[in-house]
Parts: sequence; structure tokens; C-alpha cells
Amino acid sequence: MDAITIIGGGIAGLALAAGLDPQRFDVTLHEQRPGVPPVETSLAMWPEAQAALAVLGVLPEIRAAGTGLGGMALRDSAGNSWASPEVRGVLGVSRADLLRVLEAAVPPAVRRVAGRVDEVPASGPLAAGLLVGADGVHSVVRRAFWGGRAAAKLTPYLALRGVLAEPVAADAGGEYWGRGQLFGITPASGGRTYWYASFRSDLGPAGIDAAEALQRTRERFAGSAPAIRRVLEKAAPETTLAQRIWTVPTLGSFVRPGAVLIGDAAHGMTPNLGRGACEALVDAATLAELLDARPVAEALRAYNRQRAVRTQLLRVASSAMSGLALTERAQPLRDRLLGLAAR
Repeated sequence: MDAITIIGGGIAGLALAAGLDPQRFDVTLHEQRPGVPPVETSLAMWPEAQAALAVLGVLPEIRAAGTGLGGMALRDSAGNSWASPEVRGVLGVSRADLLRVLEAAVPPAVRRVAGRVDEVPASGPLAAGLLVGADGVHSVVRRAFWGGRAAAKLTPYLALRGVLAEPVAADAGGEYWGRGQLFGITPASGGRTYWYASFRSDLGPAGIDAAEALQRTRERFAGSAPAIRRVLEKAAPETTLAQRIWTVPTLGSFVRPGAVLIGDAAHGMTPNLGRGACEALVDAATLAELLDARPVAEALRAYNRQRAVRTQLLRVASSAMSGLALTERAQPLRDRLLGLAAR
């Protein structure tokens, strides 16, 4: 059997391991931290991601665990609504639930190795067969095969995310755009509330203390809509994830001799379109289907054709959306134009 080594046991890595044919491939999955993350967040599953989950045979479980998003208003920082589109066909699902479902779908034949992979050696087990970088925005596989020019880029923005054990308050849901800051409030599975915030910060770039980040966020949004202040009053450090936002530069190809990238390792983007996890699932399902049906070299070429251009365009679009949502100097003009468009 052909050997495939997957570095990274997150959404992309688990999905690929679940989709590969165990009768054809000898698969090893390296996981830095097996199990679900300690802080829960929510993910939007767009139709393309749901189609990928169907290919993997786990869509019914995700539908059972998820929730519809309903109306998602776009608001100014005071809470006034510019638009309230109905979000159809999109599921909100807990990251923990998604990981549990994917974990259960991985065949028993897949060899699991717990531990961090800090480098890819030129020889040995990791160098044999096909190496898949599913190890996120700071991918060691990308560093080894694509070089220093492909290193992750640090943005000036801090992102916070968390889940509250209560439903979204009436007329509070949506995304609030202020001056250089945004805040989101959406339904989460189990009748809970998922919230997220982003703004320019000097915290980090790593090892950010959630309590300090949360305090700065409360100060930053002190003059914002009452719905935002209520969420932040109830948010706790132990249920808050605080991270700086990193992105991956444009890659001409996701394939190198002996290696391929999927998920954030290939196209890590800002979170403003809510497509990161979705595209990771589509990457994994597409690559698994192609590898299961074609010779490896042909499958990799087809994967690159199908996924590289699309995901790079989404990465650029997400960056543009980030610039619009988090603009500072142009915020008054943006708000006036959105207000005119809403009339």
C-alpha cells in the first residue's frame, strides 16, 4: 500500500484520514493534542462544506448537532441595522462536535501518533510516501517544502471567541462594525450564544492571556451597543479563546514533490468570511476522493487544479472584507454608504 503521513489532527487532517481508503493507503496521523479543544467555539458550515461532510458520510451527525443561523443583521457599533438577510442553508456547529464526529469516522487502521512535529527530516518515516501538511497556519510541512517566503504573516488584529450558555437575545444577533473593530453575536448549538470580536492590538503574538484580552475588549467596546456590553459582562476567561490573526501568503501551488497542503496550511485567511473550516473540509474531501480513485501523482495535479485558485480567491476576498469591516479612517464614509444602501 502507498504510505500517507498526515501532519495535523485538526479538522483538515481528521477529515482526510476519514476519507482515505484504508485498503489502498497505509495512513499515519500525527496529532499534537488529541481530543477536543478546551475552549469551545462555533463554526459556520456553508453548503460546500456540508457537501464535503456528505462525501465523508457524516453529514447527518453534523445536522443533528448543529443549528440554523436564521437572520444575521449587519449593524453599526450602536446596534442600528443596515441589513438583515436571512441566512439559508448554513449550519452553526460546535468545533468540538465537529471534531468528535470526524474523529469517530477515522478508520481503525489509521495509525495515530500523539506529539508535536517541529521539523520534517530528509529521511526516515516522515519522509516516506506522501506527506500531507494539515498542520495549520504555522505549518512545518509548508516551511520545509515551500521555504521561508511562505512563512505565516502576522496581522495587527486580535481575535476573541467564546460561547455563552444562553440563547441569543432578541434583536441582538448579527455583526456590529465600528471604528477599527467588529463584534459578532450568533446562535450556537444547544440554544447557546456564540460571540466573537476583532480589533487592532499589541498583545501577543503568542501566549495571550485570556483575562487580559477580555478586559481590553470590554474597554474597547465600552461605548458600543448594549447587546455587546451584555455579552462581554457574562464572558469569562476560561471560556474565551484569544489569538492574534495570522494569514498565509499566496502560494502558486499546494503541491510539491512528496508533499501537499490542505486547510489553513495551504490558505490560512482572516476569519471575516467564515470560510476557513469550510474550505479545509472541502480540501480534505476532494483530496481523499481523488487519491482513492486515481494514481497519486495524477490525483495531486487534479487537487491543485480544483482547489488552489478558488481558495486563494477566497483568501483575498476575506482580507478585503477584513479591511472594510475594520477600517478606521474610512469608517464614517463606510457607515454613510451602508446607511444609504439600507434605505
